[in-house]
Amino acid sequence: QVHLVESGGGLVQAGGWLRLSCEASGSVSRIHAMAWYRQAPGKQRELVAAITTSGYTKYGDSVKGRFTISRDNAKNTVDLQMNSLKPEDTAVYYCAADRLNSRVLAGNDEYDYWGQGTQVTVSS
Repeated sequence: QVHLVESGGGLVQAGGWLRLSCEASGSVSRIHAMAWYRQAPGKQRELVAAITTSGYTKYGDSVKGRFTISRDNAKNTVDLQMNSLKPEDTAVYYCAADRLNSRVLAGNDEYDYWGQGTQVTVSS
């Protein structure tokens, strides 16, 4: 089993920044793709960013140019640097991991493992 723990959420003013981190533990050798998703109240879960073990990345359209995903394979971590935050970025952010790198290319949310989520609130 794989356990994912997110950290770094909080309250920030519009235009500000936050950095989310996710650390994986357990059977980490199973992990290939890693990603961040978010879900706002009353809305569907959406892709924020995803990354393969080799560093190929994919971003949701609404965050391109503002957010950057990165990972440290040796430490089993994935980070999300969020700049120029907007009130519409307010959501619970979830870390996800999958046994297949192809999950990133597929672009769906059928990841094998999920964290509990961390709240990000952007005030106007």
